[in-house]
Amino acid sequence: MENRGFEPMVLFYRIDYTLTEVPDDIGYFHAQFRRTNPLPYKEVYTIVDGIEGKGHYVGTYMAWGVNNTGWWGVGEIKFYIDGDKEFPTICGTGTEDYFCGSYNFENKKINQYEEFTTPYAGLAQVIRPDGLYRSQTRFGMYRWHIRDPIRFESDLRVTIQALGWRSSGKYLPLQDDIASVAYWYQTLPHKKFPELPDRDYLEII
Repeated sequence: MENRGFEPMVLFYRIDYTLTEVPDDIGYFHAQFRRTNPLPYKEVYTIVDGIEGKGHYVGTYMAWGVNNTGWWGVGEIKFYIDGDKEFPTICGTGTEDYFCGSYNFENKKINQYEEFTTPYAGLAQVIRPDGLYRSQTRFGMYRWHIRDPIRFESDLRVTIQALGWRSSGKYLPLQDDIASVAYWYQTLPHKKFPELPDRDYLEII
């Protein structure tokens, strides 16, 4: 644990454990945070990469700050599994589809984004400073792969495109503020996680 604030803090914790034999090929729980602000033009956001070992991917949380007007969730999520290079084993059909929403997360009756929650997916939070399709709207979304784990034998990389629409109907590569936490189980050892950015870079302003 690391305190990056200016003031001291007290950390409370509890560890539950069982005395038992642990198999050599057991999968250990992992979670990794990342943030890119802003995403460079035409780059793809990486949720997680560098996973080596055997295991299964069990969830994604994303915090997405949109810096453009218009619809922002056209991008495909891609799971590169066990040696995939250019083409992923799993390729999604859109950001809102992956998080089990549709039609822009929009309630047409009130012309507004609408939160929803289910046991395994949801649009948990929307900050709407300017209303539908406006700049600086922020979203919190989750998808838990509990009943549909994504299994891998040797390696895994997960990316998502940040794409919206131009007025002409063409794709608009977005330069948004995107953060995520990836959750997975894997055998040990695991590769070293990338260093977190400094506190100024991580500040939400």
